[in-house]
Amino acid sequence: MGEETLKTQQQEAIEEVLSAYPDKAAKNRAKHLGVDSPEGVKGSCDTTRSNKQTVPGVMSQRGCAYAGSKGVVWGPIKDMIHISHGPIGCGQYSRGGRRNYYIGTTGVDTFVTMNFSTDFNEKDIVFGGDKKLKKALEEIDELFPLNNGISIQSECPIGLIGDDIQSVSKIYKKETGTQTVAVSCEGFRGVSQSLGHHIANDMIRDHVMPDESYKKDFESTPYDVSIIGDYNIGGDAWATRILLEEIGLRVIAQWSGDASYKEMAIAAKSKLNLLHCYRSMNYISRHMEQEFGIPWMEYNFFGPTNTTESLRKIAAFFDEKIQNKTEEVIAKYTAMTDKVIAKYRPLLEGKKVMLYVGGLRPRHVIGAYEDLGMEVIGTGYEFAHGDDYKRTKEDLKRSTLIYDDANEFELEQFVKKMRPDLVAAGVKEKYVFQKMGLPFRQMHSWDYSGPYHGYDAFAVFAKDMDLAMNSPVWNHTQAPWEKEEIGA
Repeated sequence: MGEETLKTQQQEAIEEVLSAYPDKAAKNRAKHLGVDSPEGVKGSCDTTRSNKQTVPGVMSQRGCAYAGSKGVVWGPIKDMIHISHGPIGCGQYSRGGRRNYYIGTTGVDTFVTMNFSTDFNEKDIVFGGDKKLKKALEEIDELFPLNNGISIQSECPIGLIGDDIQSVSKIYKKETGTQTVAVSCEGFRGVSQSLGHHIANDMIRDHVMPDESYKKDFESTPYDVSIIGDYNIGGDAWATRILLEEIGLRVIAQWSGDASYKEMAIAAKSKLNLLHCYRSMNYISRHMEQEFGIPWMEYNFFGPTNTTESLRKIAAFFDEKIQNKTEEVIAKYTAMTDKVIAKYRPLLEGKKVMLYVGGLRPRHVIGAYEDLGMEVIGTGYEFAHGDDYKRTKEDLKRSTLIYDDANEFELEQFVKKMRPDLVAAGVKEKYVFQKMGLPFRQMHSWDYSGPYHGYDAFAVFAKDMDLAMNSPVWNHTQAPWEKEEIGA
């Protein structure tokens, strides 16, 4: 399909979607939808409206501020206990859903997949839950004495009834010496989970970074780096760490996936912060640059092209020793990934993909698909800011449909119009498109696969995409447009 034809089709898809809305909703949603291309002209990625309130009555795919703090930033820190303060529903829903792998003995010195909640009921809503929270903190320390701190993650009712969790936290820390951090991340704050990331980062800034207890005995080297914003989905952070250590760097902190409190505290000793998920952790990276003079850079380890480019960019920050070792490592793995591409590219060449996820994936994974000869024809974010879309433009290789905070109606209509061979999106979209008879990959937590970061992981990624699209099961079902063509 030619570029002009593709652009026309994408514009028509947007117009068809908007025509179904009332005038006011259509006017609002038009600002969130557009088409962009890699040409140097100003496009949708420069003008797309984002980080705004979802249209009332429209089913958004966004998470809330509580999800951004508890589910993303704090929850994967393994040796702290993260208690959901409020009714059991949010705490249970958020428990261990993202496959944040970690090393340790669960229930002894690591607690990521355990569920802690104050289990609010009607009485607590009426009379307040400060005393119940204090009691819960005491029980935690009694039952799990090896925890290295407690974070309190507040749910919506806490902000509505005015529980003073900051005061409870401060008093408990003073009485016991246990690091206790109250995170006011009630779900109704902000327009999406993005504000939860920011609030969580601020609490790390205010409570963890000033902790000097682990820093005094720390011995620095010229090659100390921290991995920031990798949540170790299916082992991603481990794969990243292996590569960085192979080129001669020392990873002193890896968070928040498989992170310990100590790693977070000593991250301020890094020579360079390596930021993977820009949206969730750029705040703390900027703080460390301003407060401690630690530079930071983004990197992308999805697919061999991006991985190689990122390794060279990282190595350029250090001396020739690291740069030479980096080239050796790249040569070693390129031979392997070339074989992976030779095997899978003939099976996937020309296949069209539509993406819709949160965080960094709507732009970071584009290159990995292109390494396999696939074409990304649509991409968008659940909770992006304007700078995320501007960064996305750099990854576009052809005309691409751009959609911000899309709802199920829009996604279904776009898919029917654009007819991709694969939809790669989040947890909530999976079964919608599979029931439509369309191959799908869950790109929120890798559909129980992974890792996807780095050279070795590219083989896993390629295999998964092949299994998704070329499975014989699709011979027994039809996408909506196939049914229409048969009916015609």
